[in-house]
Amino acid sequence: MAIVRIESDADERLSDFRNIPDPDLLVRRGLFVAEGRLVVSRLLASGLETRALLLTETALASLDSGTNETFPVYVVPQAVMNDVAGFNFHRGCLALGVRPPARHWREIVAGTNRLRQGYGGPPKLYAKAERQDPACVPKLVVLERVGNVDNVGAIFRNAAAFGVDGVLLQADCADPLYRKAIRTSMAASLQIPYATVPWPDALRELGEAGWATIAMTPARDAPLLRHVAATVGDRPIAIALGHEGDGLTDEASKACSHRARIAMAGGVDSVNVATAAAIALYEVGGRQ
Repeated sequence: MAIVRIESDADERLSDFRNIPDPDLLVRRGLFVAEGRLVVSRLLASGLETRALLLTETALASLDSGTNETFPVYVVPQAVMNDVAGFNFHRGCLALGVRPPARHWREIVAGTNRLRQGYGGPPKLYAKAERQDPACVPKLVVLERVGNVDNVGAIFRNAAAFGVDGVLLQADCADPLYRKAIRTSMAASLQIPYATVPWPDALRELGEAGWATIAMTPARDAPLLRHVAATVGDRPIAIALGHEGDGLTDEASKACSHRARIAMAGGVDSVNVATAAAIALYEVGGRQ
């Protein structure tokens, strides 16, 4: 790392860090922002390309400098950091990462069987005849219209905790590489593969390929998830969750092979979508 100390917010070397609160600008520039020492450290360990760091002296002293990458590390006073970033940022540590190329969703699905074989053209889905060791049964989370970045980040964090192989997103979901999503996920969105999928065709295609696609719903006529999970054997499972207020659309629910609900006390109609994801993943993870 090349350490450069800068005292003025007008220095042109800091131009990439300006207007960080504007997510559309960052996407157009092919960048994302990681903030906070722990998240930045995980970015540096992730294998993704880092463009530059912006740090205070205090943050520099606590950052592991073991990386061999040659990106610049700009060390500035706190006031300069605030002026350049466009808001009062008190964590003292920002990083610019380069957005990786978009993945094909079938590549993620094919990777869940842990064979990691090369392929030509669109990857094959999990074959119906295949059966896995129970400890390696594939799991996906599939999201429809989950627009709150904190919820998306929390879902990625939960997905990492419960060994999910990938996250598939309908096009209206919040960006997993938005800085708040990365922060809430504790950098899990930098590590778990994800892709945007054709909707709801991807759900149908997964079902046709042998996946148990489970539409989560608060509807009282749906069976309990623990009962559904007990019926699917060692089939790979995709948990589908929908919009924070409306849930999954009817179209998405009908494209799934199963419906299921989480057991809740009377008088409570639902829980937060990220909480629902955590409970659902815990229940399907224990079905063996």
